[in-house]
Amino acid sequence: MNLEYFIAKRLITAKDNKSSISAPIIKIAISAIAIGMIMMIVSVATGIGLQQKIREKISAFNGHIIIANYDNNQSDATLVPVSKNQKFYPKFTSVPDVDHIQAVATKAGIIRTADAFEGIVFKGVGADYRWDNIKEYLVSGRLPNLLASLNPEVIISQYLANRLKLKVGDEFNTFFMKEGQNKLPNIRRFKIVGVFSSGFQEFDATYVLGDIRHVQRINKWKSDQIGAFEVFVDDFDNISTVGEQVYEHTASTLDSQTIVQKYSYIFEWLQLFDFNIVVILIVMILVATINMVVALLVLILERTQMIGIMKAIGANNWSIRKMFLYNASYLIYRGLLWGNLIGVAILLIQKYFGVVELNPENYYVNEAPVYINVFYILLLNVLTVVVCFVVLLIPSYIITKITPVKAIRFD
Repeated sequence: MNLEYFIAKRLITAKDNKSSISAPIIKIAISAIAIGMIMMIVSVATGIGLQQKIREKISAFNGHIIIANYDNNQSDATLVPVSKNQKFYPKFTSVPDVDHIQAVATKAGIIRTADAFEGIVFKGVGADYRWDNIKEYLVSGRLPNLLASLNPEVIISQYLANRLKLKVGDEFNTFFMKEGQNKLPNIRRFKIVGVFSSGFQEFDATYVLGDIRHVQRINKWKSDQIGAFEVFVDDFDNISTVGEQVYEHTASTLDSQTIVQKYSYIFEWLQLFDFNIVVILIVMILVATINMVVALLVLILERTQMIGIMKAIGANNWSIRKMFLYNASYLIYRGLLWGNLIGVAILLIQKYFGVVELNPENYYVNEAPVYINVFYILLLNVLTVVVCFVVLLIPSYIITKITPVKAIRFD
């Protein structure tokens, strides 16, 4: 039998323990651990969730790596075409971490309706386009049919549809300016077959997706000329390394850049979340440990006479310290139990009901995304337990300073 555990269990279940001086302090300590765990679980889940969701949205509209001509001058619209006849297309076999590559082309234009007009970028895509990334954001209608002959089917964002007062099934005219002065624009009439909403204002207010052959005809390109290649990698965490490999295996006339480089201002902002998460973890663990230290000290002082009696009958210091550490571990366990239950419940409510909404103009999402990972939750629990126990060893040292004679007479 584990004597220290047995005594600690009797102390916990004792009736007089609930009406003792330490009772409110113990409740505060348990509450502090629970609240700290809730804050840590929510902060990690929402911080990582927001990072991943924004990263997914940028990747859906740009791929992970963009290969284009040097002469495009960082423009959203393609200025100089690239030949599809490249060694790395349609399979980028020289870089094993590349998952997919697709050809796209963009053209700036203006949508004109009877009541309004909007500047847009028409993004032409082909049969190799990965629609799975866009399908998630489709709110009505369907995807364009690019396998058939050239047709006017396109999908636009909910943002543009609302501003232009358009819906699925409507048709509209788009004007594409020609290079040079005093030339009439090219006019194309498109039909809306689907409406998407990514919540990423920068993309929703810009892109209309349709057949790449429209861009090729407007620009008078050949069928093997496109605007750029979008490359997808297996693991986003290795995007910088894979980006360097892709650059090395492309022609000297082509440039390649990762979305981390292209949208550096967004990814630098996302990195701030890592710092915020670390600060929250440190503060919450610090608050929990301080409350546990206070609770343990109160428990020790409240049981001073008992400590003296146990020492008088032969119990050593470490045995008594273990008894109080067992007692403290019970309090930590109760705090973690409630903290995990409430924290996970909050995440599930947010995930399935989207209670907390965000402004997409500031956060690039409509609602706070959450990333529920059992490993991260377990790691937070282990971290809290380890830190608490290491810190609690310090106040438990006061037991070694208690002498039986003075302790038994302690009142």
